[in-house]
Amino acid sequence: MKHFSIVKKAKVFFSISLIFLLVGVVSMLTRGFNLGIDFTGGSIIDVKFENPVTVSEVRDVLSDHKLGSSIIQLGSMDGQQTEESQSVLIRTGIISDDQRVETMTDMTNRLGPNEVLRVENVGATVGRDLVKSAMGAVALSWVLMIIYITIRFEHNFAFAAIIALIIDVMVTLSWFSLLQLEMDSSFVAALLTVVGYSINGTIVIFDRIRENLHTHRRSESLGDMVDNSIWQTMNRSIYTSATTLFAVIAIFLFGGETIRNFSFAMLVGFSSGFYTSTFLAGPLWIKLRSRGTHK
Repeated sequence: MKHFSIVKKAKVFFSISLIFLLVGVVSMLTRGFNLGIDFTGGSIIDVKFENPVTVSEVRDVLSDHKLGSSIIQLGSMDGQQTEESQSVLIRTGIISDDQRVETMTDMTNRLGPNEVLRVENVGATVGRDLVKSAMGAVALSWVLMIIYITIRFEHNFAFAAIIALIIDVMVTLSWFSLLQLEMDSSFVAALLTVVGYSINGTIVIFDRIRENLHTHRRSESLGDMVDNSIWQTMNRSIYTSATTLFAVIAIFLFGGETIRNFSFAMLVGFSSGFYTSTFLAGPLWIKLRSRGTHK
């Protein structure tokens, strides 16, 4: 593979990230997020019918009870999405017991016998608490990483790594806003996994930069040293990312509807993590170090 200067092309890589982040921020401000009932509050009703039903049939019944905006998922025995199924998962706003009984009675009359396997209610207050907890978990992970990297390396490495992590998180959020994918508690788990994966790749490169920083020749510029460090770890980064992405893609394709958004978040986040750790983190460190030197 012919090596090119990543540091010299840093403006191109930063511009690509900036353009996508701007699109994502506009989407977040105008479209917002499709928050699941874990965050907004609502009810989950798990129903099993004697005969297979379709989404449109279930929605027709729900619409007559002013629940037409509910999220309906059909599942087969292997967890895959199907055109019709006996198993139906309904996610809706909070409804009273009387409204639920009335709706399910009507559903029995129109779609045949069924059994309600599970009913869960999540209050709006609980949903708000979950949002705060999710934001706190991500923020805490950043703080701990800043402390760890500062102790192991130095503060410029830490700030460069956190900026790269923020980009990864923003990219993942942008995709979910643009596609209006539902965000639930599993999304938070995916986001924290992305943060851990991304920082691992960044630390590998920073560790090589630190080693080369002590041994590089005076005639070699800082940019050349960082380029060499990145390319020395490139094979490791590519192989690790490829094997991880293969596993995540398999989960996304064959894992079923219930974990599809979870796996998609990791797919986007891991891809962004490879990009930021390889093409942005090193040049960011140079920028921060140069500013500190000139002060």
